[in-house]
Amino acid sequence: MPPLFPKWTNNLARLSLAALVLAPAAALGFSWIWVRSPLRTGQDQPITQPVQFDHRHHVVDVGIDCRYCHQTVETSSSAGMPPAALCMNCHSQIWNKSPKLEPVRQAFFTGQPIPWNRVNRVPDFVYFNHSIHLAKGVGCVTCHGRIDEMAEVAQGEPLTMEFCLGCHRHPEPELRPKEYLTDMSWKPVEERTLLGARLAEEYQVHSRTSCTTCHR
Repeated sequence: MPPLFPKWTNNLARLSLAALVLAPAAALGFSWIWVRSPLRTGQDQPITQPVQFDHRHHVVDVGIDCRYCHQTVETSSSAGMPPAALCMNCHSQIWNKSPKLEPVRQAFFTGQPIPWNRVNRVPDFVYFNHSIHLAKGVGCVTCHGRIDEMAEVAQGEPLTMEFCLGCHRHPEPELRPKEYLTDMSWKPVEERTLLGARLAEEYQVHSRTSCTTCHR
């Protein structure tokens, strides 16, 4: 009596069984890679703004401190965005006829805010407070990267839960003296671990990993 199925169906059955086992693992692996990829997190992807604002010029060449424009960063959960009137402190005299600054002049005279496009974003269910991080000695560069080297600002770090927890578990390596919070190029003059331990004690920094720290 001839076999009910041809021999090649044995290989097909083996491949089918292998696919049933490997497909979930492949899907899990793809998801693990995808949620950490820059395409998903938005890291290193420049965001076009309504006004061409070059941080390299304003920070490095002119020497403007982060807190001049982001005035609530030390007192509020939000760092704040500069109103057009703040920009006009300089640009009423400098480049005051430049076509590139027309959105700034229009916002100033109409009283409407400049429609900046958000660069750094965490999910709505995540609570983040800028002021407490600066109060504990965490500099801007830790989360935002080298803004002073960006012609067009991009998200400098992945800002994933894994990224945040890494710092919350071991904050010492990211701590710096408060007078250097906005200094993007600051380098410690003493061993980083010893400095971090000393600053953690001085600023009363404690590891925070409970769910309610960020999810409230």
